Amino acid sequence: MTDPLVLTRDNPFLSGSTNAALAGSDALSEAAETFISASISENTRKAYRSDLAHYTAWGGTLPATPEQVARYLADHAATLAPSSLARRIATLSKVHAANEWPNPCQSEVVRATIRGIKRVKGTAQDQAKPLLREDLFLVLDAMADTPRDHRDRALLLLGWAGGFRCSELVGLDKGDIDEVREGQILTLRRSKTDQTGQGRKIGIPLGRTRHCPVAALTAWREVLADNSGPLFRPVDRHGNISTDRIRSDAVSTILRNRLANAGIDPEGYSGHSLRAGLATSAARAGVSTLKIRAQTGHSSDAMLSRYVRDGEIFDGNAAGALL
Repeated sequence: MTDPLVLTRDNPFLSGSTNAALAGSDALSEAAETFISASISENTRKAYRSDLAHYTAWGGTLPATPEQVARYLADHAATLAPSSLARRIATLSKVHAANEWPNPCQSEVVRATIRGIKRVKGTAQDQAKPLLREDLFLVLDAMADTPRDHRDRALLLLGWAGGFRCSELVGLDKGDIDEVREGQILTLRRSKTDQTGQGRKIGIPLGRTRHCPVAALTAWREVLADNSGPLFRPVDRHGNISTDRIRSDAVSTILRNRLANAGIDPEGYSGHSLRAGLATSAARAGVSTLKIRAQTGHSSDAMLSRYVRDGEIFDGNAAGALL
């Protein structure tokens, strides 16, 4: 099926008049259609498709009416978080805009419905627990020296020290690493906030503790037989290393397994805990938000604020000065 998110000839989601107009001209060439399609990242496209499938499985039709979208939101208010419902509104809005249909999501009935849901349910989002420095060290201390241990040690230390998103971490190749006197420089070719591939360099400094991210990464690279390809790969229980790249969701599985192995309850932790752990621990250590953002790639202090707020919650605490 043609993607409903882009205007292309013979798109079954387009109106008849729009399809006729496209068929009668070469305004959208095959090359143009390719570039339009590439304007949306594959992860975003997957999310849009999932949202749209959920809406149509409920019985929704396209184009939708404001009343239909409002009923859809109300029917799922008990099972979906307000943030999830807001994303589905964004998806429906995108589909209607792409196909030049009147946008029901801009109507007052839809806006009032989502406002009411937020007032009733609240808007607080579940957040992954940050893996703080002390707990990271406990996890690393419980590891041995098998190939899988070397991989997991490098994965967790690098993910934490670089403040990486899971997709960024597993997307690294061996060729993205440059050795320098101060440590290593990693090049992110593309990320969630860099869809045009401008790239970003992250410094991984030589560690001053028993757990050095540069040493861990160097040890893992020595285990790998080749000099190119994915940096982090599946390792079976016999120590055999695949040539494939591990999936993003594997980071969460690896972290939770290692937490349990170290005697720490893994409930509430995910792959995002590495990124959150660096930001929170750095804030506790008094590192400026500018320097934290330079490492994590957050676009603004506002995006970073929840980590800084949690990290500084006991600094100058009013009760602490009195009790």
